[in-house]
Amino acid sequence: MATCDITKGRSKPCKTHLGGSSKLYLFNYLEDPFTIVGGEATAMNVLLTESFVYDLVGDGQVLAESVVSDSNTGTTVNTQTITAILQGLDFSTSNEMKLIANGYPQAIVKTNDGNYHLVGQTEGIDFSVEATTGTTENEFSGYTLTGVSKEGSLSPILDSSTVTAFLATVASNA
Repeated sequence: MATCDITKGRSKPCKTHLGGSSKLYLFNYLEDPFTIVGGEATAMNVLLTESFVYDLVGDGQVLAESVVSDSNTGTTVNTQTITAILQGLDFSTSNEMKLIANGYPQAIVKTNDGNYHLVGQTEGIDFSVEATTGTTENEFSGYTLTGVSKEGSLSPILDSSTVTAFLATVASNA
């Protein structure tokens, strides 16, 4: 079992971390969009040329990962769940939400700590979209996207040069 032996511990971290996410970047499915080395995305596939950014405002913007191992089956599966809350309803966004739900997009989630996590690396993400107007004038009106992907390990984090290369693919929202 040497390949799965624990190799180090972790000290108590400082209280400097921020929860939540600030941006969701989506791109159309591409096989092997990034090169992953030791849990880090170290290079981007040259065929990844366009991505789209969704600014995330307020609370409830979450990337949650749940790694579950089963000794009976000899498997480990990480369920990655993105929750993105987009304020306001409009025709153009509704059309994009349908495309997101029908496709197999992949994503980069930028956390409030400044890390860029790759989600849906191997199979893409299954998104459900809920559009709601709320029941009173001071309630939420907009879209709630919930994306689920299954991977073999925690989401890779992009290194700084890969972040720079990726951000160059972001299309204008105009």
